[in-house]
Amino acid sequence: MPKSGFVGIIGKPNAGKSTLLNWLLGEKIALVSPKANASRKRVNAIVMYKDNQIILLDTPGLHEKEKLLNKFMLNEALKALSDSDLILFLVDIRDDIKGYEWFLELNKKNIPHILVLTKTDLVSKEDIAKKIKDYEKISKALKIITVSAALGNGREELLDAIVEYLPEHPYYYDPEIISTENIRDIYKELIREALFEKLGDEIPYEADILIEKLDEYENLDKIYATIIVERESQKGMVIGKKGKKIKEIGIYARNLLEEFSSKKIYLELFVKVVRGWSKNKKMLEELGYEVET
Repeated sequence: MPKSGFVGIIGKPNAGKSTLLNWLLGEKIALVSPKANASRKRVNAIVMYKDNQIILLDTPGLHEKEKLLNKFMLNEALKALSDSDLILFLVDIRDDIKGYEWFLELNKKNIPHILVLTKTDLVSKEDIAKKIKDYEKISKALKIITVSAALGNGREELLDAIVEYLPEHPYYYDPEIISTENIRDIYKELIREALFEKLGDEIPYEADILIEKLDEYENLDKIYATIIVERESQKGMVIGKKGKKIKEIGIYARNLLEEFSSKKIYLELFVKVVRGWSKNKKMLEELGYEVET
């Protein structure tokens, strides 16, 4: 009997959750951005490892409830917490241990977890050893594992640890598929990554992508997408002088989309101002965010 189970990836914003998911999967399906709270929805990735099936649940960063969109994001993370057989709690090695203490309070069901210290390439070996000792004083984790996706360190150790603590169970999904997400959602996230990459801090947090139409063919996908912003000034930033910026976004997005799909991509981008969309339940649902009020 193989082992198979659901593994929630939980952590504060910018802990490296989406990077870890893509790294363990060996495919890019989750948005990666240095912008805090870039991930908004759960993303399920299916990793086959030594004939075992690991279903990774990538989640938005844990943060306090504020706007309606943020409330949705926190609920997504908490649902993943309760749905998981095992939790990977990720912490940037440079962060304070208070984030882990908060997680222990949230984990009311005491779901088993592995503490994963990320971005270890950014500090010295001495700093890593010291931080591990700090966590060992309060840790309730099955294991503490250090990783660096940038250097490729710790991947097999982490996958072996995950399999060790998963239950014996038949596969939940066809082992040939890599995600339960539909193609529209993956395309949306890749376009949103291009938006953040090309505009950086210029584009506010309140920006999103609506896939208006997707035509799929054997060797070509045609995507028509609208970039949603909240103010006219933001629309100007996205378009840029003589349309230069939106062209850059489109080229970068198309490269991401073609790399993922192994198809040619025709991408047409539009920009629309929707004032207060991140606080509007109807608009959030149109963008794919089911908000509980």
